[in-house]
Amino acid sequence: MAAIDSFKTYKDNLTSPPENAVAVTPSDSTDLANVARVLYCTGAGNVTVDMHGTGTAIVLPMLVGIPLVGRFSRVDATGTTATGIVAMY
Repeated sequence: MAAIDSFKTYKDNLTSPPENAVAVTPSDSTDLANVARVLYCTGAGNVTVDMHGTGTAIVLPMLVGIPLVGRFSRVDATGTTATGIVAMY
Protein backbone atom coordinates (compact mmCIF):
# COMPACT_ATOMS: atom_id res chain seq x y z
CA MET A 1 0.00 0.00 0.00
CA ALA A 2 1.35 3.44 -0.92
CA ALA A 3 2.08 5.94 1.83
CA ILE A 4 -0.59 8.58 2.36
CA ASP A 5 0.68 12.12 1.75
CA SER A 6 -1.31 14.36 4.08
CA PHE A 7 0.63 17.38 2.83
CA LYS A 8 0.16 17.03 -0.95
CA THR A 9 -2.09 20.09 -1.09
CA TYR A 10 0.51 22.33 0.57
CA LYS A 11 2.73 24.53 -1.61
CA ASP A 12 6.42 23.56 -1.57
CA ASN A 13 8.72 26.41 -0.43
CA LEU A 14 12.15 26.96 1.11
CA THR A 15 10.91 26.25 4.62
CA SER A 16 9.33 22.92 3.73
CA PRO A 17 11.38 19.73 4.00
CA PRO A 18 13.21 18.56 0.87
CA GLU A 19 11.43 15.91 -1.20
CA ASN A 20 14.37 14.45 -3.14
CA ALA A 21 17.88 13.25 -2.36
CA VAL A 22 20.81 12.18 -4.53
CA ALA A 23 24.34 11.01 -3.87
CA VAL A 24 26.94 13.63 -4.82
CA THR A 25 30.14 13.02 -6.74
CA PRO A 26 32.22 16.17 -6.18
CA SER A 27 33.36 17.81 -9.43
CA ASP A 28 35.26 20.97 -10.25
CA SER A 29 33.43 21.37 -13.56
CA THR A 30 29.93 19.91 -13.25
CA ASP A 31 27.07 21.58 -11.38
CA LEU A 32 24.51 19.57 -9.43
CA ALA A 33 21.48 18.62 -11.54
CA ASN A 34 19.28 20.56 -9.08
CA VAL A 35 20.20 23.33 -6.66
CA ALA A 36 20.45 21.65 -3.27
CA ARG A 37 18.93 23.10 -0.10
CA VAL A 38 20.64 20.68 2.26
CA LEU A 39 23.86 18.64 2.23
CA TYR A 40 24.54 15.67 4.53
CA CYS A 41 27.62 13.50 4.80
CA THR A 42 28.55 10.10 6.26
CA GLY A 43 32.22 11.02 6.73
CA ALA A 44 33.15 14.35 8.33
CA GLY A 45 35.52 16.78 6.64
CA ASN A 46 35.54 19.94 4.60
CA VAL A 47 33.30 20.55 1.61
CA THR A 48 33.96 23.15 -1.06
CA VAL A 49 30.64 24.38 -2.41
CA ASP A 50 29.57 26.94 -4.99
CA MET A 51 26.79 29.06 -3.55
CA HIS A 52 23.89 29.37 -5.99
CA GLY A 53 23.38 33.10 -5.64
CA THR A 54 26.95 34.15 -6.35
CA GLY A 55 28.70 31.12 -7.79
CA THR A 56 31.43 31.80 -5.25
CA ALA A 57 33.31 28.75 -3.95
CA ILE A 58 33.67 28.52 -0.19
CA VAL A 59 35.10 25.81 2.07
CA LEU A 60 32.78 24.78 4.91
CA PRO A 61 33.20 22.11 7.60
CA MET A 62 30.74 19.20 7.57
CA LEU A 63 29.97 16.98 10.53
CA VAL A 64 28.22 13.63 10.33
CA GLY A 65 24.50 13.96 10.99
CA ILE A 66 24.50 17.77 10.97
CA PRO A 67 22.75 19.22 7.91
CA LEU A 68 24.49 21.96 5.97
CA VAL A 69 21.68 24.29 4.90
CA GLY A 70 21.98 26.74 2.02
CA ARG A 71 21.53 26.93 -1.75
CA PHE A 72 24.32 24.99 -3.38
CA SER A 73 24.86 24.67 -7.13
CA ARG A 74 28.08 22.61 -7.05
CA VAL A 75 30.21 20.52 -4.73
CA ASP A 76 33.80 20.95 -5.88
CA ALA A 77 36.29 18.09 -5.75
CA THR A 78 39.17 20.43 -4.88
CA GLY A 79 39.23 20.99 -1.13
CA THR A 80 36.43 18.53 -0.37
CA THR A 81 37.45 15.88 2.18
CA ALA A 82 33.99 14.94 3.49
CA THR A 83 32.66 11.64 2.16
CA GLY A 84 29.27 10.12 1.51
CA ILE A 85 27.76 13.47 0.56
CA VAL A 86 24.03 13.58 -0.17
CA ALA A 87 22.25 16.59 -1.68
CA MET A 88 18.60 17.18 -0.84
CA TYR A 89 16.28 19.47 -2.79
